Amino acid sequence: MKTLQSYVCGQWVGGTGTGRAVRHAVTGEQIAEVNSDGIDFQACVEYGRKGGEALRAMTFNERGELLKALAGKLNEHLEEFYTLAATYGASKKDAWIDIEGGIGVLGFYSALGRKKLPATKWLVDGDAVPLSKDGGFGGQHIMVPLHGVAMQINAFNFPSWGMLEKLGPSLLAGMPAIVKSATPSSPLAHRMCEVIIESGILPEGCFQAIFGGIGDMFDHLTCQDVVSFTGSAATGQKLRSHPTIQAKGVRFNVEADSLNAIVLGEDVATDSPSFGAFIKDITRELTVKAGQKCTAIRRVIVPADKQDAVIEALKAGLAKNVVGDPAAEGVRMGPLVDSGALSSARERIDRLTEEAELVIGDPNRSQFEGASTDGGGFLEPCVLRAKDPANARAVHEIEVFGPVCTVIGYSDKADAIEQVRRGGGSLVASLYSDDDDLALELAIAISPWHGRLLVMDADAASQSTGHGNAMPQLVHGGPGRAGGGEELGGAYALHHYMQRTALQGNPERLKKLFG
Repeated sequence: MKTLQSYVCGQWVGGTGTGRAVRHAVTGEQIAEVNSDGIDFQACVEYGRKGGEALRAMTFNERGELLKALAGKLNEHLEEFYTLAATYGASKKDAWIDIEGGIGVLGFYSALGRKKLPATKWLVDGDAVPLSKDGGFGGQHIMVPLHGVAMQINAFNFPSWGMLEKLGPSLLAGMPAIVKSATPSSPLAHRMCEVIIESGILPEGCFQAIFGGIGDMFDHLTCQDVVSFTGSAATGQKLRSHPTIQAKGVRFNVEADSLNAIVLGEDVATDSPSFGAFIKDITRELTVKAGQKCTAIRRVIVPADKQDAVIEALKAGLAKNVVGDPAAEGVRMGPLVDSGALSSARERIDRLTEEAELVIGDPNRSQFEGASTDGGGFLEPCVLRAKDPANARAVHEIEVFGPVCTVIGYSDKADAIEQVRRGGGSLVASLYSDDDDLALELAIAISPWHGRLLVMDADAASQSTGHGNAMPQLVHGGPGRAGGGEELGGAYALHHYMQRTALQGNPERLKKLFG
């Protein structure tokens, strides 16, 4: 059995004792194990901090060149990456989003560093501020890299994209990374880490990778370190409450799964192009990566008198979806990542049916194209409808991390706004309306509960990057249940790994020194 070792302190090391099994999502067969027991995590952190010196000695332009070379090297191994993606149930399309999408984000930050940021080791932030009457004293904000490590904890659903969308900004900002990959999809992440290490592109100490648990690593963090976490809201809360995080003011950024919504405006006719685009958005988010996306649509909020039309349209759209082994001909959607994910999804569907009826799909279906549920985590798309939307609570609190959503009827626009807000904060929502006044009113009312909002009609839908796709140019994150953090957003992403300092002094001298 292959053990996926960790790369720490300049070498590949395995843990002691019995590791944790990694199983194939389609067959359930054990294909590897991970184990980090016995690793000296204090030494790992200190080694990373030392490696940061080489990064901080470079300009943004030079760091951008590192990322360009890294993206190029990863692109040389696409075929084997795609093969490994099949082990966690990804179809070719799903793998493309994860693998080439992740490398694309790395390329975006490479271009940002090489072409748009200055040839300096710091960033000037905003305009100079006069602080005296005669102009002889003033202030200026600058951003400088922190002198610690970026601890990056990634989720299983995007082993490539999730790693690279954190790694690119941290390295460009001048901060070394310690990557912790999720176990179920670790074979792909491990091979990508091997390629990064073998390339020799990054200065020693700037990149380390943990496969297995992180032991007592949090105990050794300080105010100069950053933790970036992607995963469940419950785990994010648990990690954020660690005594060292609290006592030492360690920066902690959370991007958590949330109950994202899509809203159909009262004005949208069921025979209109906008309605068709609305249905297409939902079916895509139910089926891409088997609904295992932190940005997937979980709540479908529609006028009460259009619920039946929405459900019938979804039935027709999902009828074209073939679930099974991604290697089988014609299959469009693979399994959940493992049998544990399937059990969790079924249990949560049962909880939702206490206040919602199942109108599409069978969570207990056992036969699929080229496979069965004997070992894999197969679940066909399921749609529920809230029985009593005014008093529904579970649909706004329980997330099924898979191809499941709930249709929720609303009585008027005030009720629609309230239904959206009950989600307690989300990464993203989509709003479909052809009425400008209504779209503006709804958008302003629900924006405070979201990190991203798509204001959609048929014209926008024809060119949209999609409800569930976070783009590196725009902020990814959200308030409340979504974790309260931010990632990406162009140059904003660098700020999480830098310190904003207010300089004060002679304005002319500050300009001369810092530009």
